[in-house]
Amino acid sequence: MLNLEKIENILADAKSDSIQVKEILAKASVSNGLTLEESAVLLSVKDRDVLHEIYHTAGSVKEKVFGRRVFVFAPLYLSNYCTNNCLYCGFRIDNKDAVRKALTRDEVIAEAKTLEDMGFKRALLVCGEDNKISGLDFILNSIDAIYKNTGIRILHINAPPMNVEDLKTLKVSGVGVYQVFQETYHKSTYEKMHPSGSKKDYHYRRSVMDRSIEAGFEDVGIGALLGLYDYRYDALAVISHSQYLFERFGTHAHTISVPRLRPASGSPIKGMPYPVTDEDFKKIVAVYRLSVPSAGVVVSTRESAGLRDKVLQIGASQISAGSKTEPGGYAQEVKSQKSKVKSKVAEQFATDDHRTIEEMIVSIAKNGLMPSLCTTCYRVGRTGASFTNKTLAGDMNRFCHANAILTLQEYILDHAKNGAWEIGKAVIEKGIDEIKEEKLKKDVLKKLEDIKAGKRDVYV
Repeated sequence: MLNLEKIENILADAKSDSIQVKEILAKASVSNGLTLEESAVLLSVKDRDVLHEIYHTAGSVKEKVFGRRVFVFAPLYLSNYCTNNCLYCGFRIDNKDAVRKALTRDEVIAEAKTLEDMGFKRALLVCGEDNKISGLDFILNSIDAIYKNTGIRILHINAPPMNVEDLKTLKVSGVGVYQVFQETYHKSTYEKMHPSGSKKDYHYRRSVMDRSIEAGFEDVGIGALLGLYDYRYDALAVISHSQYLFERFGTHAHTISVPRLRPASGSPIKGMPYPVTDEDFKKIVAVYRLSVPSAGVVVSTRESAGLRDKVLQIGASQISAGSKTEPGGYAQEVKSQKSKVKSKVAEQFATDDHRTIEEMIVSIAKNGLMPSLCTTCYRVGRTGASFTNKTLAGDMNRFCHANAILTLQEYILDHAKNGAWEIGKAVIEKGIDEIKEEKLKKDVLKKLEDIKAGKRDVYV
């Protein structure tokens, strides 16, 4: 299991000597990851010039493993009922002012269809922890509703920890990634932040990734909520957790999310107990990329548009767009635009970047990157140890690049407006020119014609 005392000792010994940092970055540049000791050194760097070297190397590693592609997705909140009392969360049971809602099957379908109409092909399901209202049966019914009644192609899920048998049942439903954040790996801080509810059990939550992989989930997502404790400790613990999974199961965490504490209605926490500056945030993103090259580093709409654009250049590879953190938020937004009446349903936290999927795609393209809506890997077996090995070997970027082109073509034909058509078309043309493998280029060109002729869900 994770040795958290080791993390304390490593951080105590870490010194950001510039010569040592250069040696670490030279090692990191070949995309094989870093030791905890090396990661700790990079997390300790404060010198701006050295930080820029870290950022440059992280951006290069990201391009080696995934190409220029940036995946765009949206969360879909199913319920904000919760029996936990997490001090930082708007869903906490002691938030008596919260307006609660659990979506009906029809409302789940309406939310998913709204996302589909925007152009999303993948959604991350999220719900509070209340077994009587939003337990496993509720989740399974929601998954079934979306797959049977919408064109959403793959669902991932951020759901409360479960036992192995329940996780097996969840896996059979067709979910891709199973995601649980530890919030903070620092035990005494964790206990302070979770005073009551089943989430109070630190060890049960921390061990859920083991149970999920044992239950058949090849792809899992982890993360720490930055700002609850010393970011160096929690970031190093996340890296250590991924390394532990690799050592035990042969696969790193499929995704590492980088949430930073945000204001939440009904939360007694005002400000960050342990501040994390924008520069700290950028450093964490870059060190995650260098330490666990195969992971999708995920940045949410908690952050500002400007900061999110910057971290896409230094290691982040997945980004949400137009996020609503309350159940029913997407369909309600459409209604609100017509009636001017805003939803009062409680949000989990406040968001900062409110750009739509189209605005996000345009921004990604203007910044020299490749927007992607690909959902291929989960349906063709590029998962788990296979995905990790292909990525570390440098074999994934060709698939990522090709499928980004194909999904962008589909998007601009079906959804683009406000100038996104011309930008998307230019990005596709450039992307085709960048394919060096003639056989792959020929295949992509053929599939592009298929898409223009009306075929959908085309991939390599």
